[in-house]
Amino acid sequence: MIDEKLLAYLEEIVTPERVERFKVILEERTKYITVAIEDVFQRHNMSAVIRSCEVFGIQDAHVIENRNAKCLDEEISMGAQNWVDIHEYKDTSSCIDSLRKNGYKIIATTPHNDSCYLDDFELDSKTALFFGTEKDGLSQEVIESADGYLKVPMVGFTESLNISVSAAIVLQSLTNKLKNSNLDWKLTEEEKLEKRLDWSKKSIKSIDAILKRYSEKG
Repeated sequence: MIDEKLLAYLEEIVTPERVERFKVILEERTKYITVAIEDVFQRHNMSAVIRSCEVFGIQDAHVIENRNAKCLDEEISMGAQNWVDIHEYKDTSSCIDSLRKNGYKIIATTPHNDSCYLDDFELDSKTALFFGTEKDGLSQEVIESADGYLKVPMVGFTESLNISVSAAIVLQSLTNKLKNSNLDWKLTEEEKLEKRLDWSKKSIKSIDAILKRYSEKG
């Protein structure tokens, strides 16, 4: 349960404009679509994908580190990691298992399979979009485990897009489609309160001292 008294206490410290901004943004947030990033080598690409998640209202991102060390480039992500919940995994199977347990359909983004074109893709259940490395694409494990495949239509000589560009195109299209649907895509009231509390904490520089003072007040 959310400590609503603590939330009210912190929101008295945060500016009213910022509190209102949190509420407005949370009305556009979703967990119906989520993103999984597998072994992305270039840190600026990973950071750009996280930034796209934040911009298009995706609340959760899943980062798999089978081979490559995760390192966000804060100049590229522009602080997006503060507003998106990033879940880390050491292997692909644990990420897939976790997502399935939470009701997600696994969708591999790849130009090489008999994939569904982006415009034709139907959102009919919670969807986890998997994006792979710049060089090798997604692992065979993801390809074999996927419930479906998705690709961006291309008409040039180049076979694939940079992962950050691909993610931005896919997320813009699918979030627009989602918000024009009758699907129950919004966060629950409990989830909104949880994020308001989390974001309020991240907005206060002296948060540790303030939390200590609140605790001492009883």
